[in-house]
Amino acid sequence: MANKNYEELARDIIENIGGEENVTGLRHCITRLRFNLKDESKANTDYLKKRDGVVTVVQSGGQYQVVIGNDVADVYEAITEQSNIGGDSGGSSEPDNSDLSVLDRLIDTLSGLFQPFLGVLAATGMIKGLVAILAGFGMDPTSGLYQVLNMAGDGFFQFLPVALTITAANKFKMNQFTALAVSALLLYPSLGVLAEGELLYTLFAGTPFESEVFSTFLGAPIILPPGGSYFGSVVPIILAIWFGSKVEKWVKSWMPKLIATFFTPFVTVAIAAPIALLVIGPVATWAASLIGWLFTGLNNFSPILFGAVLTAAWQVLVIFGLHWGIVPIGYLQLSELGYSTILAQVSTSTFAVFGVLLAIMWKTKEQKTRQITGGSLLPAFFGITEPAIYGIVLPMRTPFIVTIVANALVGLYTGFVELVTYRTGGLGVFAIPNYIEDGGALTANFWHRIISYGVAIILGFAIMMFVKVPNLEDDEGLAEATPDVDGDDTPGANGSTDSAATGTATTEEMQESAKQEIVASPLTGDIVKQDDIEDEVFASGAMGKAIAINPTDGVVYAPANATVTTIFPTGHAIGLTTDNGTEILIHIGLDTVELNGEGFEKFVETDDVVEAGQKLVSFDIDFIKERGFSVQTPVVVTNSNNLEDVLFTTENSVEQGDYLFTSVK
Repeated sequence: MANKNYEELARDIIENIGGEENVTGLRHCITRLRFNLKDESKANTDYLKKRDGVVTVVQSGGQYQVVIGNDVADVYEAITEQSNIGGDSGGSSEPDNSDLSVLDRLIDTLSGLFQPFLGVLAATGMIKGLVAILAGFGMDPTSGLYQVLNMAGDGFFQFLPVALTITAANKFKMNQFTALAVSALLLYPSLGVLAEGELLYTLFAGTPFESEVFSTFLGAPIILPPGGSYFGSVVPIILAIWFGSKVEKWVKSWMPKLIATFFTPFVTVAIAAPIALLVIGPVATWAASLIGWLFTGLNNFSPILFGAVLTAAWQVLVIFGLHWGIVPIGYLQLSELGYSTILAQVSTSTFAVFGVLLAIMWKTKEQKTRQITGGSLLPAFFGITEPAIYGIVLPMRTPFIVTIVANALVGLYTGFVELVTYRTGGLGVFAIPNYIEDGGALTANFWHRIISYGVAIILGFAIMMFVKVPNLEDDEGLAEATPDVDGDDTPGANGSTDSAATGTATTEEMQESAKQEIVASPLTGDIVKQDDIEDEVFASGAMGKAIAINPTDGVVYAPANATVTTIFPTGHAIGLTTDNGTEILIHIGLDTVELNGEGFEKFVETDDVVEAGQKLVSFDIDFIKERGFSVQTPVVVTNSNNLEDVLFTTENSVEQGDYLFTSVK
């Protein structure tokens, strides 16, 4: 595309997406513009798909993606120059999700805040499961091995609010260290002393909101949750940082820059931290108390209905931290009656989650989903559902509904048989001994527990098998049409033909002729045919014929003597034009543009001339996988429409430098 046409194309795109006023966000990857539109129905999609300079249009995951190809950066620049769309240095503007429902925004926010540390959350959950196994096999809980592992597994969950503070600060655009100072008050080790000593008075006596006041702040009552701190909490911390971000923004609007460095955080913390303690925290505590009061009344009215509703609602209550209004009542039952119906009901829900995860693992074709699901299975079996809830079932929504339905059905059964637990300790499968009477008798109560766990798994699995598993990566640009993901686009060819050639490609072979150019593999790893590429754009062939490699070594080398025509600032994608005119796009991983360059190191720049075998980019395979992204790397011949054919290797794996394909002019 000639340079003089970029402005014309940009104007045409703006006009046919409904105008500048219809755009709430724009970013671009290596081959496509990704718009967030207020109303996609205003876009003239059919026209844009046929428009010269546009490869295709993809509508997916709330994004309106206009696939341009290698000229995307120039078109993006033309759009930002003649409009107020985009314009940030990183090639993106943050999407506005204000048109989403309150529930959708809440789910998106919660799951988004947990996404950066899901891998660690699952890993520490597995450590907690390992500790439970060791205890089950009789390891002394006072031993150093047991205690250190238990602390290592439980520590992250205890200090979960700290991790949430960091992600919430990023989400709400607040200084991270100022945010940590705000949340630190809610997590202060000695905070509980404010709920000790001489009772001053009781607020709302005789109501679900009854609160004993032992200390005040400028006359305002200080009300703390059970336990005296907010360790392990979620919603109070998120709301505190959200409020703190508003305060910080307000302070910045009038604070003189000369003293802003220290006075902005001073005023922000001085206002936001006390409000978090005096208002946000107590509101969350009162909401939990109200929930506990309601469920106690429901239990007295109908144990069957109580079992169904509590078991169904438990995961929802945990998400919002409202379960703390119920847990103390369960402990009160244990101390007064020697058993608890409440604690028996709530321990059921994790097994429905486990069944749903099994079904998702069985059905999904997304590698990212498989990775997160696989890491969440074992913790869920051991009663740790946070990785599954925040990483899979909540963002997907449908599985979350399935878990609620399955739990409701199991709860009807456990409520009907009036299931009870005689003690606490142990989660998931390791809670089973809690249903044995103190004398050691295996009564009907014990067998009802076993049956209910099995039924929960079966129901969760069966129901999920009959519904569609949503794409976890939809918001990353997986398309229903031809184009590719958001990592760099170049759809693979629609069925690559094969070549019998094998072995190592030498420099002489790669330069052999302009008629048939032999190109070597830039990576070491397993071959993936175009139809099996996990990104629809690459798999469809919209960007050209392609093959992909699942790399086992994190270095990309030049596959031929070539010129670097483009390399994305993040280092995740590089475009080359060989000396014989073959245009190649190497896209490292899928959707890895979202990593913003983390885990990548570039060794070349645009317009560099490179030799076959020269190092181009290195990348951290483990880091990319831990962040939940696929490292499957498409290698696309972007000018394959101008070639006679592209013949790919038939080998199942290649070493760097091995034969990969032949381009035929």
